[in-house]
Amino acid sequence: MNKLYKYITSPRRSTRDLGMNIFITLLLAVVFTVINPNFVKGYNLVSMGQSLAPYAFMSLGILFPVSMGGIDLSVGAVCIGSAVLAGKFYELGMPLWCVIPVMMLFGLIIGLLNGTIIAKYNIQPFIVTLGTMMFVRGFTAIIAAEPTVLYPANCWYNQLFSNFNGFPMGIVWVLLFSFAVYFIFRKTKYGRYFISIGSNEKATLISGVNVDRYKCIGYAFSGLMSGIAGIFWSSSFATVSVATGNGMELDAVAGVYIGGTSALGGMANVWGSVIGAGMLVLIRSGLNFALARLNISINSTYITYVISGLIVVIAVLIEQMREGGVGSGKRKGKPNETKKAITKIVS
Repeated sequence: MNKLYKYITSPRRSTRDLGMNIFITLLLAVVFTVINPNFVKGYNLVSMGQSLAPYAFMSLGILFPVSMGGIDLSVGAVCIGSAVLAGKFYELGMPLWCVIPVMMLFGLIIGLLNGTIIAKYNIQPFIVTLGTMMFVRGFTAIIAAEPTVLYPANCWYNQLFSNFNGFPMGIVWVLLFSFAVYFIFRKTKYGRYFISIGSNEKATLISGVNVDRYKCIGYAFSGLMSGIAGIFWSSSFATVSVATGNGMELDAVAGVYIGGTSALGGMANVWGSVIGAGMLVLIRSGLNFALARLNISINSTYITYVISGLIVVIAVLIEQMREGGVGSGKRKGKPNETKKAITKIVS
């Protein structure tokens, strides 16, 4: 038990965690294949690739507020809401290519709204983003004035973002954007400031950083990535329902936490978040095939919620143990914490 505790609380375990997540994902794939060989058929691999893209983009977006110690519960509603809104405009005669900037702009506006309210009025991110989640769902349903909107199938839009001759194009876009997000966190001042705000907001403020500004930027990134997720959702599923987004934000948040990013802020595991999102997609798809083969009439989505919920709680508990603050809900203060945070910012 002592060795396990030392491993859990080791501050240099991110690489091992990523390797462990990859190993678990591959192991699950093998198990599902053994249960039902149809799991690795080409059509299902393409389907999983198409399903992964929206969740991966939402997880990458949530990384920004989570790295600052916040949360964004509106990502699922923004993803589907942007697709519904742009789809309605398309049905009214707007050119298809215009749906792309419409979805991105809608996500960006909602993200800026979240960030502005959180930063300027110091309201808890959970409350603000819960409110915008409900607002977006209601607003887009009113605008659509119908339960579903339709997108075209078998055209350049699907081939560019979803399925190009049997290849899931979403995987390519996820990799490209993952590298971009990784670059932001590792090589730019924005990434350093996001991490620093999550590590010690007061120290970051003392060092001269405009914390409110970077909170707005972080939530704007989250909203923008959710709007982009809507592009991949609408290109993969020609029929988009206003009620589809229920629960999507939970999967995206779970992917981030499963990927090794701390719920307390101060870090961002980009590749782990993508793997975490992929693991949930794989579990849901694999359970469908396994339950069908075993003749068990249980909805795989519910089992996935059970599994992901347990994993999230365990991941947060492990992070609390690592920070030495189990039961406190926050990091324990250290005498030189402010000095270290300021040094990180200016270095």
